[in-house]
Amino acid sequence: MIPFGAERKQQMRAYALRHYGIDSYHIVGPHLIIWHYTESATFQSVWNTFADDVPDVEYHALPQVCAHFVIDPEGTIYQLVPLNIMCRQVVGLDYTAIGIENVGFSDQQVIGDKAQYHAGLELTRWLRCRFKLPVKDVIGHNESLSSPYYIEHVASWRGQTHQDFNHADMNIVRAAVAKLPCASS
Repeated sequence: MIPFGAERKQQMRAYALRHYGIDSYHIVGPHLIIWHYTESATFQSVWNTFADDVPDVEYHALPQVCAHFVIDPEGTIYQLVPLNIMCRQVVGLDYTAIGIENVGFSDQQVIGDKAQYHAGLELTRWLRCRFKLPVKDVIGHNESLSSPYYIEHVASWRGQTHQDFNHADMNIVRAAVAKLPCASS
């Protein structure tokens, strides 16, 4: 886990109040699972960035960005943040999304890496089943603006997204996730 003590929780609470009108650092739901890639080559570099609670490089705001999980190219899954805590991962959706970061530089690199992709699908299945989420609510960062859950109260941040995991590539992911049913009880 990355350090997420009282100060960072207070920063997340202030961020959630400003951006979503929610006076809490606890996740709502969750209602979404969001896939990302890191634009870096190692898990350690991702951990270092997320753990260092300094203003992020894109918006220069606190708390620092993070994700709940990171998957390295060998398929090792690291949980960095408890599932009940919000992470700054996607403008407009942080309040209700679990984030999965894949170490790599493109959608295709991640999808083409058998170990990493398989781990991502299994983690997504587990999360989807645990929170009873429909497959349609597994999205890529690039699809954030089309989510019915999108909220952004800060006008200068509205409409912001990234290129990671576009709609076409997420259709591949969702088709694979749909073939992984939840265990019956």
